Amino acid sequence: MNSDRNPFLTPPRVTPSDAILDSRWARHPVIAERTERWIDYWTSEGAGEFALYLTRMTRFSSLIDAEISAGELPRSLRYLPIVESGYSPAAQSSAGAVGLWQFMSGTAREVGLAVGPLVDERRDPVRSTPKALSLLSSHRGRFESWYLALAAYNAGPARISRLLRRHAALAARGDSLYVVLHGLLPSETRDFIPKLLAASALACSPERYGFEPQQVPPFRFEEVTVPDATSVDVIARVAEVSQDLIEALNPQLLRGFTPANRETPVRVPPGQGAVFRRNYALVPPDERVSFLEHKVVSGETFGHIALRYGVPLDVLRAANPSIQPRLLQIGHWLIVPRAPTSGERLRSPGK
Repeated sequence: MNSDRNPFLTPPRVTPSDAILDSRWARHPVIAERTERWIDYWTSEGAGEFALYLTRMTRFSSLIDAEISAGELPRSLRYLPIVESGYSPAAQSSAGAVGLWQFMSGTAREVGLAVGPLVDERRDPVRSTPKALSLLSSHRGRFESWYLALAAYNAGPARISRLLRRHAALAARGDSLYVVLHGLLPSETRDFIPKLLAASALACSPERYGFEPQQVPPFRFEEVTVPDATSVDVIARVAEVSQDLIEALNPQLLRGFTPANRETPVRVPPGQGAVFRRNYALVPPDERVSFLEHKVVSGETFGHIALRYGVPLDVLRAANPSIQPRLLQIGHWLIVPRAPTSGERLRSPGK
């Protein structure tokens, strides 16, 4: 190990006291050697990707820092999304974890995040951040160790509890048990804390390691309420901003429109809330969604229609909540949420 670059011999401080960075077990060879390997990787062949992570982080750091401060949590947790998602709200793992904090769907629903065909709050940095930090804090209370809490966040609390019962039932809880259990953990979890420590070291002193993070506009917004199904393009138009900006502020909207028959909070740029509310009130309900309308003919089912238009079946059903698939009849009109192609025309119900 290169002692000149080992961040734990002369550790950078994120705060005067940080229970994760300051743990003496961060310097244990089992952890420190893996940490150094990640520092080596992110400052060599992985330097390009880490530079991107640092740039993305500038967009969300103030939002996350505020939640960390409110919860009086270790500030080094601001670097956990580097490890989890490369600070991308759209990140999705091969196992199905999604968002900055990489929630699995079951865990997301347990903590109160909506996961559906139209809205997935795992992709929402505003909604998912306090849920992730609350979950981490809960694990910390349960296992009496931030290292075990982080392991539980990655591998699941049931697995960590099971390993503790089998291999350290009588041991006092503490970070030392992470080292005791280290060889029994999944490979991803064995690297989880070393990656966080490495990311913290690099992100605390980026210039020291040759990084010059590019600043991007922070994630700032004003929240408005959309009362019913409305397309993102319509939201952008009435807010008098670009559609790209609305999409960037609302990554939780998976299909480009809000759900029908219920209110949905939507973000617009600061200062545009009043503009949105004034203009939205002037938009007739039948002009709030960009869609095609399909008239059901003999032999058609939701599945046939979804396949014809290239729309996921669950999205087609969600766009037509008042029609039960088994009660679909000839002559019914279905809303098909999609942009028109050349020669097609947007239609409105009843026209």
